[in-house]
Amino acid sequence: MLLQQNWVSPRWTWQSLGKSFIFFVFLMLQAADLEARRGHQFVWKTGHWGRCVGDCGSGGTRSRAVWCTHTEGWTSHHANCDQQEKPESQRRCFKVCDWHLELFEWDVSGWGSCEPGGEAGPCVMAQHGLQRRSARCLQKLDRSVVAAEICEHLAPQPPLEQACLVPCPRDCVVTDFSPWSPCSGGCTNSLRHRTRAVIAPPLYGGAPCPNLTESQTCAAAACPLGEEEHTYSLKVGPWGECRLPHREDASLDLGEDSGELSTSWLEGHKAQHHPHTGQVGYQTRAVSCVRSDGRHAVLSLCVQDAVPLTSKTCVITKDCETSEWSAWSSCSQTCSWGDLAPGFRSRHRSVRSMAMGSGKLCPELEEKEACSTGGRELLKPCPRFSWRTSEWKACQVSLFDQQSPQHHKHAVLCGGGIQTREVYCVQITVEGETHRLKEVSRPVDGKFCLGPAPSASQLCDLPCPLECAVSAWLAWGPCLPEDCRDRQGRRGFRMRQRHVIVDPVGTLTGCPHLVESIPCEDPTCYEWIVSEGICVADHGKCGPGKHILKTVCKNKKGEEVPYHLCSELPRPDVMACEIPCATDCVLSEWSQWSPCSHSCSSKSAEGSQSRSRSILALPAEGGKACPPDRALQEHRACNDHPCVHFFWETSPWSSCSEDVLVTALNATVSWSGEATCGVGMQTRKVFCMRSGSGHVTPKRCPDSTRPETVRPCLLPCKKDCIVTPFSEWTRCPTACQPGNATAVKQSRYRIIIQDAANGGQACPDTLYEERECEDTPVCPVYRWKTHRWSHCVLVPESVRQNVLGHNEACGHGLQSRAVTCLTENNESADVSECMKWAGPMPPLVQDCLIPCKDDCTFTPWSKFTACSFDCESTKTRRRSLTGRSRKRDKCQNTEVYPQVETELCPCEVFTSQPHGNWSDCIIGGGKLELQQGVQSHGDTKECGEGVRLRAIACYDKAGRLVEPSRCSSSGYVEESCTVPCPFDCKLSDWSSWSPCSSSCGTGMKVRSKWLKEKPYSGGRPCPKLDLKNQVYEAVPCYTECNQYSWVVEPWSPCKINSEQNSLHCGEGIQTRKVRCVSTTEDHGGETVPNTLCNKAEIPNEIRKCSLYCPNECAVSDWGPWSTCPQVCDPSTVQTRTRQVLRSVSRKPCPEDSQMKPCILNQNCFQYQYNLTAWSTCQLNGNATCGRGVRKRLLSCVRSDGETVSARHCEQRRLEKPAETSSECVVRCVVDCRLSAWSAWSQCSQTCGSGGQMVRGRTVLLKAAAEGRPCPAQLSQHRSCPVKPCYSWHLGPWSPCRLQGGQCGDGLQFRNLTCVVHDASVSATSQPVEDALCGELPLKESVLQLPCSVPCPGDCHLTEWSEWSSCELTCIDGRSFETTGRQARSRALIGQPAENMESCSGQVVETRPCSGGRCYEYLWKTSLWRDNVRTVWCQRSDGVNVTGGCALQTKPAEVRHCSPACRKPFSYCTQRGVCGCERGYTEIMRSNGLLDYCMKVPGLEDKKADVKTIAGKNKPVNSKMHDIFKGWSIQPFNPDGKLKMWVYGVSASGFLIIVLLIFTSFLMCKKSKQHQSTPPQQKPLTLAYDGDIDM
Repeated sequence: MLLQQNWVSPRWTWQSLGKSFIFFVFLMLQAADLEARRGHQFVWKTGHWGRCVGDCGSGGTRSRAVWCTHTEGWTSHHANCDQQEKPESQRRCFKVCDWHLELFEWDVSGWGSCEPGGEAGPCVMAQHGLQRRSARCLQKLDRSVVAAEICEHLAPQPPLEQACLVPCPRDCVVTDFSPWSPCSGGCTNSLRHRTRAVIAPPLYGGAPCPNLTESQTCAAAACPLGEEEHTYSLKVGPWGECRLPHREDASLDLGEDSGELSTSWLEGHKAQHHPHTGQVGYQTRAVSCVRSDGRHAVLSLCVQDAVPLTSKTCVITKDCETSEWSAWSSCSQTCSWGDLAPGFRSRHRSVRSMAMGSGKLCPELEEKEACSTGGRELLKPCPRFSWRTSEWKACQVSLFDQQSPQHHKHAVLCGGGIQTREVYCVQITVEGETHRLKEVSRPVDGKFCLGPAPSASQLCDLPCPLECAVSAWLAWGPCLPEDCRDRQGRRGFRMRQRHVIVDPVGTLTGCPHLVESIPCEDPTCYEWIVSEGICVADHGKCGPGKHILKTVCKNKKGEEVPYHLCSELPRPDVMACEIPCATDCVLSEWSQWSPCSHSCSSKSAEGSQSRSRSILALPAEGGKACPPDRALQEHRACNDHPCVHFFWETSPWSSCSEDVLVTALNATVSWSGEATCGVGMQTRKVFCMRSGSGHVTPKRCPDSTRPETVRPCLLPCKKDCIVTPFSEWTRCPTACQPGNATAVKQSRYRIIIQDAANGGQACPDTLYEERECEDTPVCPVYRWKTHRWSHCVLVPESVRQNVLGHNEACGHGLQSRAVTCLTENNESADVSECMKWAGPMPPLVQDCLIPCKDDCTFTPWSKFTACSFDCESTKTRRRSLTGRSRKRDKCQNTEVYPQVETELCPCEVFTSQPHGNWSDCIIGGGKLELQQGVQSHGDTKECGEGVRLRAIACYDKAGRLVEPSRCSSSGYVEESCTVPCPFDCKLSDWSSWSPCSSSCGTGMKVRSKWLKEKPYSGGRPCPKLDLKNQVYEAVPCYTECNQYSWVVEPWSPCKINSEQNSLHCGEGIQTRKVRCVSTTEDHGGETVPNTLCNKAEIPNEIRKCSLYCPNECAVSDWGPWSTCPQVCDPSTVQTRTRQVLRSVSRKPCPEDSQMKPCILNQNCFQYQYNLTAWSTCQLNGNATCGRGVRKRLLSCVRSDGETVSARHCEQRRLEKPAETSSECVVRCVVDCRLSAWSAWSQCSQTCGSGGQMVRGRTVLLKAAAEGRPCPAQLSQHRSCPVKPCYSWHLGPWSPCRLQGGQCGDGLQFRNLTCVVHDASVSATSQPVEDALCGELPLKESVLQLPCSVPCPGDCHLTEWSEWSSCELTCIDGRSFETTGRQARSRALIGQPAENMESCSGQVVETRPCSGGRCYEYLWKTSLWRDNVRTVWCQRSDGVNVTGGCALQTKPAEVRHCSPACRKPFSYCTQRGVCGCERGYTEIMRSNGLLDYCMKVPGLEDKKADVKTIAGKNKPVNSKMHDIFKGWSIQPFNPDGKLKMWVYGVSASGFLIIVLLIFTSFLMCKKSKQHQSTPPQQKPLTLAYDGDIDM
């Protein structure tokens, strides 16, 4: 309220300062605007980058919108923003085009480990986490990385993160301990051990594996003083490094046979003149004696017989040495794809010296890297490729002809067909700096063109030839002169015409002649047309008189012309007539002239026609008598022209040819805008023909109708043949060829793009060329040359003398040799060439033996004896003792020293077994085609006799697999087979068309085919048949309603019954003849059976008549009824009249007019057009498919349903319905067309069983309509011959061999055996000769392995445990991973107790596995015994383990009573519940727990059950008793009741509490009187947040 008063009071101040305030605000706004312009309140904003547009590749650009905005958000002019900070609006980008689709792809790495996310909490089963992976855009060609935006245009970037679960940490799981190892006997202290194995490694941060070994001291009796029992072991150390001897050690005695010092040692180990030799040195090892407590002892305590070997010869270790890298080669790319395919370059180095001994092997001798164009001149852009096609070839119709070849042998095929074209690939290059695309039409391999190839075939339609159809001849015209303007020519012709109904198409013969003429006499161009007037008597009202005639001059077309043109003809003015008087005879008018009896006149027949009239009334006495009967008829000649017709006949038009006269016309005339090659001329001959005979003089035919003989025409353009340039020659092999290889050929081809036409240049004959390759590199020939082996080199004498018993220069040693590489011309070459072309290097060092004095010596083994052809034969070889060995007895022992070796001879007997399934039936597969890699060409058979193959496996007598050619030349067994040929559905030919179902108007006519043979084996299916296995075709037909008509003759005279009438007048009967005649042109006027005419319309043959008596009024016959209107209305009438021919005064004349109403369908009819249904698609000519026409016909229907002649509808000019014909298409019966079979593929396996070879074919044209469908089999398979697989097989490792020692370092060995097998899963391998496996694939280090046997006191690892079962990581019993894990371990064991502390290093290995299962780990417990039980963890498969079970859920091993037994005289029983001591009985609560112990009354030894009695005396407040049992002042009596002083204290306390409450109330009441009213509180609103706890 105060604020309002302060505002209202100074209102006058505002009014006085208003203008100043507004001006001040305006200044402030301007200053703010200027400050805003100076400051940074305007910033640049940018939109999103648009799509890359422009040229393909790196030449694209993308743009974005850039605008200036104020910090408040509104847009401003660009000048307000800092122009130097304006972001770019365009940048270059890589434009991805369609042809890039096959070049790039996303390369996605595998999902990484699941990393936990969020706050760490207690893990129940698993935690939520996040997995990540990377995605990069790669080019498929060289797998190089390109910008990611390229792939983003082709496909969205794959997701890089996904949610995952991290299982809870899993501790290491180990098995139970094994049994304790036995203690060693005797009195020495020893240890015994037990071990356990790891079956599941720690995962996801679980606890590591515990110690796998437990040791325990064996309890042994104390040994007597100084008599400890010990065992001794000979310990051999590892062999030392191979080294060369010193100069003073170089001399060596080579044995008894040599009496001089030799330098053979130096020859064996010194650096020789050629680098590819082995250097021989020696190596030594230490030998010591170890006591069972691990202490060393004197060597003599261990050595009983011979001292183990402490030195031996060896090959000096030498690493492989290579030359320096060569210079980088040129880039493999000769053109640039931008950054997409940079190409590669390579460099090489050669081997200078091979690796010796355990030296490092040779590294890679070739290195490749991607090459870029940076820093070098830019390469030309690489060409692109695109599909091109030739023009379509001519339409071939014969493919669809279902009938036999003889059916259309002489017919022209037309209708639907198929046409083909060539499809080929061309390259497109960028031309110069203009970057315009230039196409090179030379064809290249189709693999360069990306995307689907255009179709090489399509359906087409070849128009069928249409014969010319003409109408019937019209009536003959009048005799006309040839030229009415020529008054002098008296030559005339009568002509008749017909017109073309269907123009001819595609036929050489044109239409027949359309005009025929007959010469005539007295031709006239004009004539008087006379119309009669009424007869006017000359005297009085009856008697002779005259008709006043009205004449008009008209030409022959019926057109009125000036009178002077008819001046040459007499003009009739009047014509005599007669009006009967009352007593005269009355005659009727003349009837119409009858039809002419003949169409033309000849010597034997002339045309005539007649007319008649009859007597209507007899004369009276004195009247004019009636004429005789012959005067009642008149005859005249008609069609007096001869029956010979003349017409013009023409020859076919000549071909269009150039003409000098039209040369100027070509430059000025344009023919409908068509692209033509000029105007030419066509000519033809014209002849005047006479019907029934040959040529006549042209004068007999009218010149006015003479056809033209010359006409202009369009010259067709010449089309030269167009072919592509030859393709590039196919590449000659770049790899070298053996010198004896057959010559390799290269070929090239070209394609016809456009065939020659209209006299153009013809196509060349050569479309394919072949030639032999020139300068084909021949593979160089290199060979290894081995030099003589050196002497056998032993350990140096100085080294050997230090060893007891090894002073003699004999035993095993090594000898070396040099190996060189030679060319074909025996010239020295680099060793790397021989390694490349001549196979592996021969060995440089081999073992040798110098026999000692006491050794047995033998001659070399002889050659094996020859084998016979018998498979049971053997071959032997021999050797014999030499020197002193022949006298030694031990050398005579042939079991130890055999002198004869016997081996079985190879047996050339082989057996074959069929292997695998039979192949598909192969048609026309000759031996050549069945060979691998040979493609079948030409028209191949698809059915009939063929062969099917089954592979064989060939075995020798020992059951070893050998080459299949040993058993069969082809490796197959063959069996004849048959592929049933497809048999098409066969229908009969079309039957003849049935007659039209209607004789008047529209109807239907049908024809049919019926089934002759059903299809089978994939033949063409039948069309849809009816129940009678027939197919029908129906077309509408039309029959002219006036094709046959009734013709009547004149009525006979009226016959009066004269017996009753003496005057011979009055009523009578007259008759006439009625006959049915044909109205067609060919048979016009011929009498036909009456059944062909409409019976309902037959005229009357008899009628009543009246012959008027004398003195009676005579009237004419009734005229025709007038027509009713088109709309039948009963209120309208139709009338007819008759004329009074003779009037009398005595009697009145009868009525002269009649009328009747127009009643629908009685005397009044309406008409309308009716349309038939569409016909089936009708093809022209010999077409079997393609474009056709379907028709429907019009008929005129009367309102009573009767079909009548079409002229009734035409006269009324009724509107005709829509189109009566339309184009249609009959689908062509297209059989499936397949390509030829491809070549058989390479076998899917190089050896062994199960290999497959496949060949295929593709669908070139799919089946359509009822065409023969494509077979389901588009590929064929056959098993490959079972070839033996040879491979090296590694045997098991031998025990650790110490070479004379009992512990220490030694070697393990395993054998490498060449075996043969068939590569199947259950294949058994059998050893064969090593030569069949070829070069050794492994180093010597793989065949021997250092090992050790622990000596007493040594710490050593146990053997590996077995791999554990495959276990998956599971969550709630469901697999979390698809790959499981297996584990194995080695425990560490030591013997002396004092050495155990230094022994450490147990080993655990894991490996992934498949096919694992989920395991559960559960705690198991034994029964309680004395409140103690055993608790252990067990896996769900029954294996007891340590680890795996959750410690939180481990059951208790020691049982305690809960709650604790704190009652007096109570203790915890075996059952885990509280019980009472002896002499007390348990008083239990209702929940089964002990309440208190009550002493049993009576003697201690009295054992009475007083539980029931004690229960009655149980104190109610036993719980309170328990609370106060430790107080010095007890509130309870011994019987459990409260003492009296407790009640007093309780009452006093209650009174004090009441007093305190009353005092507090009085104090609070006084203080409320001074307290102000609290403000009004808002009501508390509780909003439900969806928690169910609300």
